[in-house]
Amino acid sequence: MGRTESEKNRKRKKGIKSGWMQNCLAVMLVLTLAAGVTGCGGKAGNPSKGPEAGETIEGAGSGESKEALTETEIQVFIAASLNRVMTDLAERYQKMHPEVKIVFHADSSGTLLTQIQEGYECDIFFSAAQKQMDILEGDGLVKEGSRKNVVNNQVVVLTRKDSGTKVQGLFNLKDADSIALAGGSVPVGKYTRQALVNLGICGETEDASKITAREVSEALGGVEISEMDNVSKVLIAVAEGACQVGTTYYSDIYGYEEQVEILEQVSNELTGEVSYPICLVQNPEAEEAQALAAEAFFQYVVSEEAKEVFAAYYFDTDTEP
Repeated sequence: MGRTESEKNRKRKKGIKSGWMQNCLAVMLVLTLAAGVTGCGGKAGNPSKGPEAGETIEGAGSGESKEALTETEIQVFIAASLNRVMTDLAERYQKMHPEVKIVFHADSSGTLLTQIQEGYECDIFFSAAQKQMDILEGDGLVKEGSRKNVVNNQVVVLTRKDSGTKVQGLFNLKDADSIALAGGSVPVGKYTRQALVNLGICGETEDASKITAREVSEALGGVEISEMDNVSKVLIAVAEGACQVGTTYYSDIYGYEEQVEILEQVSNELTGEVSYPICLVQNPEAEEAQALAAEAFFQYVVSEEAKEVFAAYYFDTDTEP
């Protein structure tokens, strides 16, 4: 026998009442969540937004602070000799700040300077020499007060361990079968040329970077010279045996200890001080989150914590400000 009309109405009314109560509970839950988000520093209607600018995130790591959780990307121009240590530092930093993508552009400091001057987007410039930083600052592209010296280095004469070369250092570089030499616009190339001038091998000049590879070859009695775009290419040419000797930085031997041998650590009295300055670059294309992220990573690189990493990669961290 079927249900009576009154039974059907009771079922229907009960269903209506139950649905009304569920809707009320849902509304109350939404209002409660909204109030909770607002009370924690977020904004109602945008619960996924991170802390406001100026707030510090706990666990950010020494030497730097986290300004925002917004995902962003920063452009960092680094001298080629910094590639491995900066990659390590970036990996450490991104464990604390996975929302920040760090894009490195590694090349000779001269090439990087030219790219920045031509309008390439750059947030941080880390040079292997003061000259390029001086020029950038003269162009008004260095953020005021951000220029700092981070590490020192030293020019070395290298050979492959089984090369059998007669070369002992710059003073008898003419005895090499072939030489890998960085170009004059590359800091290590200029330092090498300046040392050869100070040794009396190359002629006096106001700017050693202008000495061509051909002129160096002639000064060394016609030895074969392969000119390289950056110091990393010099290292590879020597390590792989393409050239018998070459000049790089002391830090470049990291990871190549079993392949190359240092013939001479060239005195700073011959090369001049080999120091690496860093700065924040005026980047008109950077949004607020990008600028904040660049500042935070910059502070991490110049921190005491980062010094330990630089030292592990054979850099000297005892620098003048």
